[in-house]
Amino acid sequence: MTDTADDADDPATASAGSAGDPLRAPPGERSVPELLRFGVVNVDKPAGPSSHQLSAWVRDAINEALDALDPEGEPIDGVAHAGTLDPKVTGCLPTLTGDATRAAQVFLEGSKEYVSVLELHGPAPGDFREVAGEFEAEIYQKPPRKSAVTRRLRTRTIHRLDVLEVRDRQALFRIRCESGTYVRKLCHDIGLATGVGAHMGHLRRTATDPFDDGDLRALQDLVDGLAWAREGDESLLREVVRPAEEALVHLPSVTIAPSAARNVATGAPVYAPGVIEAESGAEPVGTDDDPSLVACHTSDGVAVCLGRLVGDPDAESGVVVSLERVLL
Repeated sequence: MTDTADDADDPATASAGSAGDPLRAPPGERSVPELLRFGVVNVDKPAGPSSHQLSAWVRDAINEALDALDPEGEPIDGVAHAGTLDPKVTGCLPTLTGDATRAAQVFLEGSKEYVSVLELHGPAPGDFREVAGEFEAEIYQKPPRKSAVTRRLRTRTIHRLDVLEVRDRQALFRIRCESGTYVRKLCHDIGLATGVGAHMGHLRRTATDPFDDGDLRALQDLVDGLAWAREGDESLLREVVRPAEEALVHLPSVTIAPSAARNVATGAPVYAPGVIEAESGAEPVGTDDDPSLVACHTSDGVAVCLGRLVGDPDAESGVVVSLERVLL
């Protein structure tokens, strides 16, 4: 069971961020190399490169900078992005760096938002807006033939579908939807429902929870920030690369004791005595087969793990959070 005694009374406990201690320094106190090895960049993907290619450029740029800033340290193994965008698609592509790639599943928990041009194959009928509005619901979709997932019928929820403008044979949409929704297929189905046929034109992703287009960064911003950091000016880089904890803010949070966090680093679940606080929303409301995903942090904001809330945070004993991914 997790020891809940004050860490200052434990002679075997090291200070967070020190050599040999699995806990990182608090997010606001990390060096640039530490930030690059556990960070997130809300990349504004341009048209042209694939998401995979863009991720490789981010990885290579960071490793080149780490080689100069921290030559004794390890390079990052890779980066993980928030869902593939086709080469022609632009917009929000949050990218986790280094050890933060372990948290990539968080992007499956939130919603995504897109702005798309629907290319109609004939004049828009008079009831076009009403027909399109019927897709603001739980819908059935089968992934396209070129997709990387199994082509089986599944449901996805369209939380909101706004027709912003209709002009000639084009319609401009804003779509807020469940992760994993194929907007190209949605456009095709709207075309069928309206009776004139349609296909997707331009598509831009404007949000991937918890990020949106209000803080997008071009790849050039990252390259410039890394170059300036090598010259001693870290300001731009710290604006572009954020602590990876910012990718977890949309998840319910459970605050745990440092001693419990160190036990998690060895593979132990979170036991009730190690829980300090569970915020509103961190309740075991999921089913037995699919309990709620939560992020565990220390009281100074260090991300410890992702897990499933399987017990009562206010209990005296027992497992509260089973581990999904250890982030230390």
